[in-house]
Amino acid sequence: MVHVFRPLPVERLKLLVFDLDGTLIDSAQDLCNSVNAALAQFGHAPLADPAIAGFVGNGAPMLMRRSLAMADGIQPEQVDETLLAGAYEFFLRYYREHKLEFTYAYEGVLEALAALRDLHDAPGGSPRVMAVLTNKPVRPARGICEGLGMADYFLHIYGGDSFPVKKPDPTGLRTLMQETGASPDQTVMIGDSQVDVETARNAGAWSIGCAFGFGPQNLLDTKPDILVDRASDWTTALSPAKIGVQS
Repeated sequence: MVHVFRPLPVERLKLLVFDLDGTLIDSAQDLCNSVNAALAQFGHAPLADPAIAGFVGNGAPMLMRRSLAMADGIQPEQVDETLLAGAYEFFLRYYREHKLEFTYAYEGVLEALAALRDLHDAPGGSPRVMAVLTNKPVRPARGICEGLGMADYFLHIYGGDSFPVKKPDPTGLRTLMQETGASPDQTVMIGDSQVDVETARNAGAWSIGCAFGFGPQNLLDTKPDILVDRASDWTTALSPAKIGVQS
């Protein structure tokens, strides 16, 4: 179902930018396993998977920092920086090797991406470009997209280390706009968390929130322009023939 809070100018959209974790893919189990492997390597007890999954969204360094803090019963800013550097390095090595053991594309994602590609190729359709902007490091992000057969849908796949700053800073989104010649009013950010909505707002772009991902509990704290319940709803929300569909 599509919940419209602020109608998008669908016929003018040129750039569709997707978050990765919790939006295109469910990567929770591999992330949790990798964090717990790093914790074990440095003598910490494992954390529950839901706790780790709740830390996803602000980049891998913050994921590891928050996990170490919870394991030690301290605040994230109190984590020893030397410990964090070692744990993060181990996490990255482990995750690169195990990133596709349990990770999968959400139901309907590949079909929706194909439909959106066909939509913008249709007569009268807007010429659109699709890209990925994630806070996940770019190497595993690209490897996952390739492994799950979705990389070819995207002009660019940018990660949390592709720019000096991460989402919700708008640098990555603005870079994609510049590279594709899209204005903020022609751009929509699609993601599952408050971070993605704030990224869109900071860049002056539109936002679609995904209620099926990791961060739906905070989506309405910073309400997106449109909220969808399933990946298959993207085509409804972004089709000129279906403007105004609401819950």
